[in-house]
Amino acid sequence: MPSGFRAEDYQADELLDHLAEYDGLDHIRVRRRADLLILESGPKTDAIPHTRFRRVGEHKWQLEMPLCGGGWDRTPERAQLLELLDAVIANYGWMLARRD
Repeated sequence: MPSGFRAEDYQADELLDHLAEYDGLDHIRVRRRADLLILESGPKTDAIPHTRFRRVGEHKWQLEMPLCGGGWDRTPERAQLLELLDAVIANYGWMLARRD
């Protein structure tokens, strides 16, 4: 259920710009839906989910990770958007690995 705070196009662009600063993450794209920014790769018709960020406040986002077999797990991690992305890259880098 959406939180009432929508993810905006400019926020998706910020994520892409920040991802571009790192080598090896050029396969990741950002999809926006309601209050979510989803990092995914692969064909758009059969996307591979890597992680997603749920907007829960004006400047707060919650990190969610995909579960095996579908669905998402909300983590306790909440922060500003780029801080969360940096945390994923630093602490959960395997979640962003290319899966061909």
